[in-house]
Amino acid sequence: MKKQSPKFVATLVRSLLPLALAAFHGTAVASAVPPAPDVDARSYVLMDTASGRVLAAKAENQRLEPASLTKLMTVYLAFDGLQRGTLKLDETVAVSPEAWKTGGSRMFIQPLLPVNVEQLIQGLVVVSGNDAAVALAETMGGSTDSFVQIMNRTAQQLGLKNTHYVDVNGLPQAEHYSSAYDLALLSRDIIARFPQYLHYFGEKTFTYNKITQRNWNPLVFSDPTVDGLKTGHTDEAGFCLDATAVRQNRRLVALVMGSSTRSASASAAEALLNFGYRNFETDLIYPASQRVGSLNDVRLNPMTVPVGTAGAFYAALPVGDRSRLRTNLMLAPEPKAPVARGQVVGTIVATVDGAVVATVPAVALAAAAEAGVFKRAWNRLQTWL
Repeated sequence: MKKQSPKFVATLVRSLLPLALAAFHGTAVASAVPPAPDVDARSYVLMDTASGRVLAAKAENQRLEPASLTKLMTVYLAFDGLQRGTLKLDETVAVSPEAWKTGGSRMFIQPLLPVNVEQLIQGLVVVSGNDAAVALAETMGGSTDSFVQIMNRTAQQLGLKNTHYVDVNGLPQAEHYSSAYDLALLSRDIIARFPQYLHYFGEKTFTYNKITQRNWNPLVFSDPTVDGLKTGHTDEAGFCLDATAVRQNRRLVALVMGSSTRSASASAAEALLNFGYRNFETDLIYPASQRVGSLNDVRLNPMTVPVGTAGAFYAALPVGDRSRLRTNLMLAPEPKAPVARGQVVGTIVATVDGAVVATVPAVALAAAAEAGVFKRAWNRLQTWL
């Protein structure tokens, strides 16, 4: 299968829809929706994870200190290692003096005390152990400096445009920053790629070295629909909370940065989640590999190629808008032959009353070779008949 680069896809979408992405990533909607709640936060994003649509936002691209929300990238890479087989949950990890002496929140690992990857992940996401972050980084990258380079490279690959890491745990550093939007994107990717590991974020307590600590996320205790993801706090960053919930078979993420207190961050996230579930609904527009149209080109063999979605196509809509939703397939001009199965050949656009509410790349659902001279002539003849 020919895989298109993210740069190619972005260029194609921009050429077809110069205004679509701006509308999609904004909060403008076709129907009248009440204003988002006024919450105690410097910045926030409320995102529908199925569609990726931002339902509410404030200063979402502002670069701020992420505190321990930094560990979302650390654990993302750990989950990726588990999925690729370079890490194992029961793998024993050697604890270095650097990891042992790391300050701030800790799970209390020690050089001669056995600990495995699963325990480090729990210590990282449940009790926000800075020592766990260092131990995982050293295991995966050889050193924290090398691992930070991997973090920054991964951030670029994921399109996190306002993120730069200097350490693995979020202790205050110059030039260490992220944004609410970037962190929401990262959270969405964690949820989509690693559902088998999400249960760690919702564990209420974690015990290691005969020490039991509670999950720092207050919503895990007060709201049964919330099952993660992460908290963060430093004096510079304020209180940060990345909360995700499942209600009505829908998952939303509320990413709050810079609240004045821990309880304020929890109240802000809860208010945003309530706003999203009350005023929006998530609809499946097309299932994965659903044909929505065709590409017809005399230069191809066969001349007609079915076109549809690579994955499921969802739209987050204001309540009541589903009946007014329309979709349109916009094909790129003159695709080069041959066409590979899965190749991006255009864009599928969903609108409500003319306003773009969702876009997704349109892909070829079958392959087509380059037609020879006689086949092209025959194809042209067929188009005239």
